[in-house]
Order: sequence, then C-alpha cells, then structure tokens
Amino acid sequence: MADLSITAASVVLVTGNKETRLAGEAITAGQAVYLATAGTLFKAQTDGTSLEAAAVGIALNGGGAGQPIAYATDGATVSLVGATTAVGVLYYVSNTAGGICPIADIGSADYVSALGFATSTGGAFTVRIINTGQVLA
Repeated sequence: MADLSITAASVVLVTGNKETRLAGEAITAGQAVYLATAGTLFKAQTDGTSLEAAAVGIALNGGGAGQPIAYATDGATVSLVGATTAVGVLYYVSNTAGGICPIADIGSADYVSALGFATSTGGAFTVRIINTGQVLA
C-alpha cells in the first residue's frame, strides 16, 4: 500500500477541536504534523527522531514557514477528500514527511505513531493520536 492521496484543497474539519500554531516549514493541508521544541509545527515522520514521529494532529490548511497552520487534534473528525480509506483501519504517521499510511507501510526501525481511523471509504477520518515512542521491531 502507499500513503493516502489527499486533495489538500478539500480537507475539512467536520467536528471536534483544532489548534493553531506557526509553521516551521511549508506544510500542506492533510499532512500529519508534530510540535517542535520551539513551539512551531513541522511535518511528522516515523523514520527520524521520536520527536518527529510524535504527531499532534492533521493540518487543516497549508502555509509556509512562519504562517499559521490550524490542525485537527485528538477526537476531531476530518474529511480527507481524495483519500481511499478502509473503514475501521488504523492509519499512522508515514516515513514520508507529513504522510499518512496503514501499519503495513511502517518499516522496521521506524517509530509507531497512530493518527486515527477511517469511518468511511471516502476519507472520513477520526483523529485518535497514540504516540508510542516505540520503534517497530
């Protein structure tokens, strides 16, 4: 399988909470993000450090470094239009910066950080973040 292919212009918060922080790099709507020690958002990825894998949510809009990025937090429901998802399947931070993938795509030596699960085949997604801090054996 591969990372979800999301139509960035169509990512929408359906219900739940969101937060806003400044971007530390260019971020696209629909990407998994983590909070750096300086309080800025970066694209999360599993093949870097444990901090880079510790997702805080899914970006709801895009922007460049220094611009505000809203992101859906734990418990929120988002529409990831364009993504073909499987109902009930858990999705994780990918080793592609900002990517979202099924567990089968996480390689050994990658950190395991769950982002949530699909509630429809058309990209409806409930954010349920679990940052394990553990590396897949």
